[in-house]
Amino acid sequence: MVLPVPGLALDLALPAPVAGLETESAAPASLDLPTGPFAGGALPVRRVEGALDRRAWRLDAPRMTVTELALPLRDQLLAQGYDIVLDCETRACGGFDFRFAIPVMPEPGMHVDLGEFRFLSAEKGDEALTLLVSRSPSFGFVQLTRIAPEPLPVSDVPDPQAPALLPDPPDLPEATAPVVAPVAPVTPADPSPADLAAALDSDGAAVLEDLAFDSGAAALEPGDYASLSALADWLAADPARRVALVGHTDVSGGLEANITLSRRRAQSVRQALLGLPGVTAAQVVAEGVGPLAPRATNRTDAGRAQNRRVEVIVTSTQ
Repeated sequence: MVLPVPGLALDLALPAPVAGLETESAAPASLDLPTGPFAGGALPVRRVEGALDRRAWRLDAPRMTVTELALPLRDQLLAQGYDIVLDCETRACGGFDFRFAIPVMPEPGMHVDLGEFRFLSAEKGDEALTLLVSRSPSFGFVQLTRIAPEPLPVSDVPDPQAPALLPDPPDLPEATAPVVAPVAPVTPADPSPADLAAALDSDGAAVLEDLAFDSGAAALEPGDYASLSALADWLAADPARRVALVGHTDVSGGLEANITLSRRRAQSVRQALLGLPGVTAAQVVAEGVGPLAPRATNRTDAGRAQNRRVEVIVTSTQ
């Protein structure tokens, strides 16, 4: 099933039914068009000026892979005369660093799985665009950013007073401070070094499922954690390996406070990891993204528990 997308000065068809849409536009505006993967601490870009239109679709595609979502869109762009500037997947793009170096519309309009996304940038004459594709367990997500000399005709821009296609967000506390819930293992876990090493080598990321934090605090509870021991073994085997520990929260509370909390929890895990044999400080950094990369719904207690986690992402192997 394909659905036409009007008003973008290109004839694009989406590969699955639309369950939600978010848009934003600005003129005059600029776009930093990525021309290569994130490397050496920076993302190479070329500045493009013009009128900007950004749209994020949530697609009802529970069984489609990121590749199955992205390739039909890429093929359509090629068929319409666009030249591909950059076409990459997760690790080849630069992983975590790449994702947070590009503009992404906020949840729930756009979701990016840090372990699985695809990106391309393209140009055609004096027009440029980027395409970002990822998915959650239930939906596919597509973000298209276009910049051109002229803005879209008013008739092609969605009426801001029209009913929203996305469901109403869950009721959240008004306080800006996060509602700090304990982070405990989602499922019983006892990862072996071989299991975690296989996940890092094949996927470039893994969730440290067995970690537990004090209720209402960022401190990792004392104890021996099999996931940290496995990660320490993997790092000690090759001093050139580098990882980022990334803290995540659910959506309860304010965004900035949750990002701070997630970073503090990741830093607590880093300190525990550095206390294990064979791990050097240069191999591990700690970051926090708060609620910006959920892996489950935030509408249920079970989903929020899954979203409160610390993830390890490979940033370099050489």
